[in-house]
Amino acid sequence: MLGQRRHMSAMSTLFPPPADKFALVRGAAITPRFDANGLIAAIAQHADTGEILMFAWMNDEALKRTLDTGVAHYFSRSRQTLWKKGETSGQLQIVTELRIDCDQDAVLIKIRPQGDGGACHVGFRSCFYRVWENGALVEREA
Repeated sequence: MLGQRRHMSAMSTLFPPPADKFALVRGAAITPRFDANGLIAAIAQHADTGEILMFAWMNDEALKRTLDTGVAHYFSRSRQTLWKKGETSGQLQIVTELRIDCDQDAVLIKIRPQGDGGACHVGFRSCFYRVWENGALVEREA
């Protein structure tokens, strides 16, 4: 199964592949499995409140920079470029913990947002500011 999945995912130049299935799911090395577009899903969670603030994508460079600097970096699919969250808005995301899921194809980063404490580019604290209610989306903070 691992061989099939590696076939469908993009190879990283910054991270090694796992030696075997055991190394993937129980090993000490980070061996992320990027999708066919070279991306991995990233969820940003507030380190103090537990609130989910945003979802974004990382390529291998964004993940490496996040690990190396302790500041969240992502990959913009629309602009096809690396970006450091908060570089222009002041909403830097200081990483307190990075977790990777069991088969290393998604990351959860616990962060402390800087600046005004927000994470959403349209001005809300969380990107998940709308709730499906009575057949429509309603804006509501957590």
